[in-house]
Amino acid sequence: MADQARYNRRSRHVTEGVARSPNRSMYYAMGYREEDFEKPMIGVANGHSTITPCNSGLQKLADVAIAAVREAGANPQVFGTPTISDGMSMGTEGMKFSLISREVIADCIETCVNGQWMDGVVVIGGCDKNMPGGMIALARLNVPGIYVYGGTIKPGHWKGKDLTIVSAFEAVGEFTAGRMTREDFEGIERNACPSSGSCGGMYTANTMSSSFEALGMSLLYSSTMANPDDEKVGSAAQSARVLVEAVKRDLKPRDIITRESIENAVAVIMATGGSTNAVLHYLAIAHAAEVEWSLDDFERVRRKVPVICNLKPSGEYVATDLHRAGGIPQVMKLLLDAGLLHGGCMTITGRTLAEELADVPSEPPAGQDVIRPLSRALYDEGHLAILKGNLAPDGAVAKITGLKNPAITGPARVFDDEQSAMDVILANGIQPGDVLVLRYLGPKGGPGMPEMLAPTSALIGKGLGESVGLITDGRFSGGTWGMVVGHVSPEAFDGGTIALVREGDSVTIDAHQLLIQLNVPEDELARRRAAWTKPAAKYTRGVLAKFAKLTSSASKGAVTD
Repeated sequence: MADQARYNRRSRHVTEGVARSPNRSMYYAMGYREEDFEKPMIGVANGHSTITPCNSGLQKLADVAIAAVREAGANPQVFGTPTISDGMSMGTEGMKFSLISREVIADCIETCVNGQWMDGVVVIGGCDKNMPGGMIALARLNVPGIYVYGGTIKPGHWKGKDLTIVSAFEAVGEFTAGRMTREDFEGIERNACPSSGSCGGMYTANTMSSSFEALGMSLLYSSTMANPDDEKVGSAAQSARVLVEAVKRDLKPRDIITRESIENAVAVIMATGGSTNAVLHYLAIAHAAEVEWSLDDFERVRRKVPVICNLKPSGEYVATDLHRAGGIPQVMKLLLDAGLLHGGCMTITGRTLAEELADVPSEPPAGQDVIRPLSRALYDEGHLAILKGNLAPDGAVAKITGLKNPAITGPARVFDDEQSAMDVILANGIQPGDVLVLRYLGPKGGPGMPEMLAPTSALIGKGLGESVGLITDGRFSGGTWGMVVGHVSPEAFDGGTIALVREGDSVTIDAHQLLIQLNVPEDELARRRAAWTKPAAKYTRGVLAKFAKLTSSASKGAVTD
């Protein structure tokens, strides 16, 4: 192997000097032999758990990655990472731990890889925060690494209709509105998730994994494979082999994660209609990689990249349909040919993105409507708009696909927590034209910036998705669509204008003008601001309290370092 001392940090640690460290004895206890100390030590960060179907199918991927590392002449060192199921915790106190788990996952990987002086790491994950948590760690560590996505779930079925987890949330609103029978409600609930794998639309997990292909940190086609399929196992093994080669070449994450490659990733997020959470996560990934990237950069990319994939939640198809249509490489080839990607960016294979895409067709397959040519884009511009105004001077994120008219001015319906808003929605207390304001749900105020899938899905189920607005300093699920604006910054807990909104105030959301505005005179806002007092922290000990004390604003990625 070339220049062993250059890449084998572990070997230097345990063999330098005349007297070798006694910690070699602990390796012998695990079956190591003398020659193993001259091999790279490769971490396998295994996110397997039975907490969620997103992660319940990861062990088989870890197993083949371990075997492939050995076959490639390196030593695997396996350790676990935690996960929180966003879908299961949605609408409960548990959802406050979701974003925090991103930081915990990153810290776990950083701790193990640096604490054990590993030479490289294969990160394997499934649920939403596994992806950004793993990538933040790789960018921080700057030790050769690759991301292995656990794969998507296959669609569920009920009475001839394809289902995802969001179908179940929307069914709650339809059932309570009297628009769905109990038979259909229970049928959707029982059949929405038929297998292992992450939620099947272009929700947060599939958004982030897809973007990792464009970022250059995952193998092509890997993000749209279904977890139960054999090709996912083969891709995991190949990923491990590629990583060992990257260790030999000393190809590190910050050689790959650059301003240009992040722009490539964001272009793919726009083209596929991805999750609003990607904005928060790429701000954090860029911060970890020490790459300059801001909310304004998302808006810059949005204006030039069209939405060309017809995917749920606002479209018709799921990730397995995208895979059959050519996957993310087909999307990227269309963007590359249109001059919308930086083809010279390096990837984990040691080849450039353009070289990786050389054999991908320049036109999407005929007879499908999942990936459209740019000439027939669903939307001429991207769907994740950055709104500003007196309600969010530091910015907010709106998802504007699927709407006939992404603008509304109406009376504020103000809630200081999610459950009280849900109660009013389910009791038919929200009318067309209303603008819901859900606050004290930001990174510090939540704490943990919980997702609002339950109330947004209930609005959709009640037929109010086009006629009711919702703004929050919290987040939205990747499965959310409608006239919704999240990540409002500064958040209410920090005294942002959203804390000053009163019931009945006129509020404007206007994606055409990129405006989010509280229509109250400045002198009145000044009086309210003078009277406002910061609420007491909801948690004073434990991980939620730590996060609330350390976290930045959502406009900076809600990072803790």
